[in-house]
Amino acid sequence: MAIGDITFVKGQGGLGRPLSGQDFISGLVFYTGATFPSGWSTASPVRALFSVSDAENAGILPGFAAGSDADANFADATAATGTITVTAVGATGDTVTIASTEIPTLVNGISTPDVVSIGTYTITTADNGDSTGDTLAASLASFINSGTYQHGYSAVVATNVVTYTCPRRLGAYVPVVAFTRTGTTFTATLVQPSGGKYSSKAIWHYHISEYFRMQPQGQLYVGFFAPPSTYTFSEITTVQTFSGGIIRQTAVLKDPGSSYNAGDLQLIHNEIVTNDDGNHMPMSALYAADLSAVTDLSTLTNLNTLTANKATAIISQDGGALGAYLYAGTNKSITTLGAALGAVSYAAVNESIEWRGKFNISNGYECDTPAFANGALVSSVAQNLLDDLDGMRYVFLIKNIGFAGSYFNGSHTATIVTSDYAYIENNRTIDKAIRGVYSSLLPALGAPIVLNSDGTLTDESIAYFTSLAELNLRAMVQATELSDFEVLINSTQNVLSTNTLVVAVELIPVGVARAITVNIGFVVALT
Repeated sequence: MAIGDITFVKGQGGLGRPLSGQDFISGLVFYTGATFPSGWSTASPVRALFSVSDAENAGILPGFAAGSDADANFADATAATGTITVTAVGATGDTVTIASTEIPTLVNGISTPDVVSIGTYTITTADNGDSTGDTLAASLASFINSGTYQHGYSAVVATNVVTYTCPRRLGAYVPVVAFTRTGTTFTATLVQPSGGKYSSKAIWHYHISEYFRMQPQGQLYVGFFAPPSTYTFSEITTVQTFSGGIIRQTAVLKDPGSSYNAGDLQLIHNEIVTNDDGNHMPMSALYAADLSAVTDLSTLTNLNTLTANKATAIISQDGGALGAYLYAGTNKSITTLGAALGAVSYAAVNESIEWRGKFNISNGYECDTPAFANGALVSSVAQNLLDDLDGMRYVFLIKNIGFAGSYFNGSHTATIVTSDYAYIENNRTIDKAIRGVYSSLLPALGAPIVLNSDGTLTDESIAYFTSLAELNLRAMVQATELSDFEVLINSTQNVLSTNTLVVAVELIPVGVARAITVNIGFVVALT
């Protein structure tokens, strides 16, 4: 116990918003080997955002959006390139049609290749008159460039070799470029594109925009950090300390090159308990990492074996909209981390993000096709495996028959299901109670305690400290964030010898209808 401090010991025994209205304040930790956005640096790795435009103004350019896939939105990506080498010119009037098969789109649950027409070029007399193929190559490059504003492909030429550049928005995705011809005398060697690299800014923008989509009134502290040689997740505390200790929930996204590791959840928990909870800055964390190489989800670690109730594993991903597009362009998990953080931020501390009536994660487009972070559509996964993953305490998106939208399967934390802190809302509720009791008792720290002649606490002393401890708890009950509570102070405790007043606080949480059983049948008469 620190000098002049108040210590909280959380019980394990069977069983909103702070009064300052800060339950929505969140943190987001990005680990990246890429160059930080202009608004961040190694010397100043954290800043507060109040909207998506704040992120864009700070150097995180907007990512791909439906109907707006301009390369400017992917300025930090590297475009793939390929070549067309003209080896024999064709006859005048022959045609060359060039097309590219790009990232598939999902139509009615079916993955459909997106074929982009670069166009059809007709060979001219000038082209045909140069047997070296240089003129025809120059004409093809010029033709490709004339339509760049439509298809996004560009080209340069050197002698008889056309080097074409794919749109940056495709990132690491390798499109299949093909050409067809009329006539038999035109020949060329086509080299498929390679060398593309995804946009880190598009990923960052996606999670930030998804957070604000779910919580438009949110406040988000975003930190950028280089991936450490060994993860300890101390950066969580760096962001929390920058905020002044007001972050209530945070999200951690490992660098796309770093794979998911269940042990990270325990490390995150330990960091928060030791350096955040232990310094009166309690919060919960969501975690996501790359699962693209996990072909069998049943091999994931059963999180019931951990004691990491401060951490939650998010393994879902959009399967048919922007999230799926970014997944294809990176070959790495994108996940629904931003949307999950926004949902937690939008929830009162006692509310589960699985509540169907409040937390539809789909807007009719994004997240409307639930998938896992390895690209597998939820609709293609057997129900038995979905049940197993739920029992293993992972959080992912699901659909319900006859009810539109996409919803999280639960609000599990990475600990055994029988724990009092097995769900995010349990942790957020007790964290809020702790903050409230701490703030109301703090003015009494160092105050005199009047005793009876037998050394026991007077009724007046007990009433004084009880009333302080109850102050914010009563507000939580009024806000239906707690069902009830009781503050108990043992009058016989020896405060003269220990210099410590022990206050016991018992809480009755608000329940969650995680399952509903309906007994229904025919009767001969109603009673």
